[in-house]
Amino acid sequence: MVGVALPSIDADLQLSTPALQWIVSGYVLGYGGLLLLGGRAADLLGRRRVFVTALAVFAAASLLGGLVSEGPLLIATRFIKGVAAAFTAPAGLSIITTSFAEGPARTKALAVYTATGASGFSFGLIMGGLLTELGWRWTFLLPAPIALVLLALARLIPTDQPAEDGPRGYDLPGAAAVTAGMLALVFTVVRAPDVGWSSPWTLGGAAAVVALLASFVAIERRTAHPLVRFGILRTPGLARANLAAMAIFGSYVAFQFVTTLYLQQVLGWSALETALAFLPGGLLVAIGAPNIAPVIDRFGPRRVLGAGLLLFTAGYALFLRVDAGFAYWSVLLPTMLLIGGGFALAFPSMNVAATSGVADHEQGLASGLVNTSFQVGGAVVLAAVTAIVSAGGGVTPGGEALPDGYLAGLAVVTGASALGLTAVLAGRRLLGRPAPAFGA
Repeated sequence: MVGVALPSIDADLQLSTPALQWIVSGYVLGYGGLLLLGGRAADLLGRRRVFVTALAVFAAASLLGGLVSEGPLLIATRFIKGVAAAFTAPAGLSIITTSFAEGPARTKALAVYTATGASGFSFGLIMGGLLTELGWRWTFLLPAPIALVLLALARLIPTDQPAEDGPRGYDLPGAAAVTAGMLALVFTVVRAPDVGWSSPWTLGGAAAVVALLASFVAIERRTAHPLVRFGILRTPGLARANLAAMAIFGSYVAFQFVTTLYLQQVLGWSALETALAFLPGGLLVAIGAPNIAPVIDRFGPRRVLGAGLLLFTAGYALFLRVDAGFAYWSVLLPTMLLIGGGFALAFPSMNVAATSGVADHEQGLASGLVNTSFQVGGAVVLAAVTAIVSAGGGVTPGGEALPDGYLAGLAVVTGASALGLTAVLAGRRLLGRPAPAFGA
């Protein structure tokens, strides 16, 4: 809903492109930075309790976001919503994975989970376009009553007990270190085009990122209750799923950001027209994902995940033909259909790969890891593409040519997806071990 509203927010609050990017990145960083802590909390405190509490915070932040009138305050509410989502996402996914036995039943449940998310995404696009026509604030306000309805329905979630088998405790220093490292990374990349890539500010920011992430690793190795038990990454399929998640969400969130600005600021499309342009991809996921479970059972999650990333890469490469006079039916529609097919194949298989072979008391951690990779990829690729778009010159409404930065940004999107495909096909060779059979 928020994506198609960005140009309207820009027109009202007079934000720069880098500042506009933070409306997306603020949510992504709050989400990705605390997902590991959210997954740990779900395992230790109980999944239902964590889900309900975080959902209440999400509703309050949504309401506040629709009322503020300053860019920094709006970004702050987005960050709080991301933090809340960091606790609802792993709790929700682990509720599913612990309620269904590993195998066909869980695969089918995860396929339905993916289809539900895609349906919400598709409906959100249309609602975002319609509400933006009334005023962009409605795109922030609407989630609040929806979250309240979900809170009323939360009694349907089975009551679970906190995990008894496994280490208990929280790693707040580790959570602080990884969140600060992500914030520093995105801020450094976004600021670099303005201050210079070789400036002391950029080099100092890069050094801070390395130091913070190194401290995170050191904390995890020494603490009695690590946020991430690094040994879990040796679980077959988990590392591959995390690499795929980074590529999938990183490339798509940057693609949607650039394409939305292009359609509305360059071509003059309305928010609703933009939403309808993206809709076919979401509909294809909603229709296709529930039927992917038998495909995963037959060919294995690795093959299906690789096929999904291949469709993503082909779709982005196809859109590189875009110019100021592009035709929707021959350029954007085929791209959205390929992306929709990629999501339908990749999401269920990625979740199956991430949670298979993981003990119940670490399902929250596994879910948190794959969701963290999702958001890390989104934050980093979006920051890089935003920097490239900003460095490529401003936007001329109704202009005759596509700004240079837009095309360069789209090339980075395509490259990120291609790297993800390579990582999945390389399999466990990336971890120094022989690759398993292709169907594994």
